[in-house]
Amino acid sequence: MPIRLRRLRAAAREAAPALLGFAAVRTLGVAILAYWGHRLGHPAAQRMATLWDAQRYIDIAVAGYDHGLPAAGGLTGAPTDNDYSNLAFFPLYPALIRLVHTMTPLPVTHAALLITWVASLAAAWGIFAVAAWCHGRRAGVLAVVLWGVLPHAVVESMAYTEALFTALASWSLYAVLTRRWIWAGVLCALAGLTRPTAVALVAAVVAAAVATVVRPRGQPGGWAEEARWPEEARWAEEARAPEEARWRPCLGAAIAPLGWLGFIAWVGDRLGRWDGYFAVQMLWHSRFDWGVSTVRQVWRACLHPTSVPLTWVVVTLVLCAAVFLGAVVVARRQPLPLLVYSVVLLAIAVGDSSFFGVRARFLLPAFPLLLPVAACLARVRSGGVRVALLSTAAVLSALYGAYLVFADAHAP
Repeated sequence: MPIRLRRLRAAAREAAPALLGFAAVRTLGVAILAYWGHRLGHPAAQRMATLWDAQRYIDIAVAGYDHGLPAAGGLTGAPTDNDYSNLAFFPLYPALIRLVHTMTPLPVTHAALLITWVASLAAAWGIFAVAAWCHGRRAGVLAVVLWGVLPHAVVESMAYTEALFTALASWSLYAVLTRRWIWAGVLCALAGLTRPTAVALVAAVVAAAVATVVRPRGQPGGWAEEARWPEEARWAEEARAPEEARWRPCLGAAIAPLGWLGFIAWVGDRLGRWDGYFAVQMLWHSRFDWGVSTVRQVWRACLHPTSVPLTWVVVTLVLCAAVFLGAVVVARRQPLPLLVYSVVLLAIAVGDSSFFGVRARFLLPAFPLLLPVAACLARVRSGGVRVALLSTAAVLSALYGAYLVFADAHAP
């Protein structure tokens, strides 16, 4: 049997508990969605594939992108659905939907869900690989299950891009940690075709590459020198020479931003203006305001929790927890690429002026923030306590996910 196939099988066996745990908690979430949808007479699968942004990805897969900005521009009167442009949505996910729909007999909505569900398993595997590299196998399993029971984890099963982006980001970061620089750059470039927040991943890959290149020869590699998990330590050792060629991290860093920059340039060319993509974002009221709008909404939710939607209260709690965990990963000196990735994603979620209710969803790919929690849970001696905590979180996440899909009036 080829050595690569043996390694893949070994890695799959190691990750199996994490993947099974993730599948269990997400199956619970989808089952509650199906039951709720049946009671309301609205098929859950159709709702998951066409709700809010999901419908826009379906439309792009079927009909393609807009050719210009809307005439109204969203600047006068009350904005309608026609005042926005689908050029704000990155192309990889709708391209995959179109490909699967064309190559199989699946309806376009089912193709979208299939891609998401496969991507969510790939993301779970990538999160396990990163967490196990940092804190060991048990923490890796717990980190994956924690990702599957977050308040907005229902999005991981919907026709949104978070699952696909997290899969690409986690494996790109794992490639950086194990010094597979070309893979890191290629996966980062693909992530850059998936979501605008890929700038955080680009920053992480570039920062790690720079730190590697500028390190004096013969000096230990710091964050990348020692893997925490013996199996990964052996694989990482096989993946690099004693003195790594400097051109590999340089090439990986050069490849990393190509996807994101390529789509931004394509939108600019399509609209005939260099800042075309940013003009589109302005139609969606998305700009970086250094957290002013976020602080205002959090303050309102804290002072008047009964006068704001339930989703705002949950988002406020998620943001506060994320900021706290961000401080923890900085204090604990998380490996450089994970730290840069998490901090930039957190800055985007807090600093953007877009609709407040989507901030928690923006943080779904920020899985390194969960690693300190997973490490703490891994040190709990009682397995029963861990199971009770995670089971409770899974039920609450599933119920809240059903509320987001069927009861809430705003986009998750």
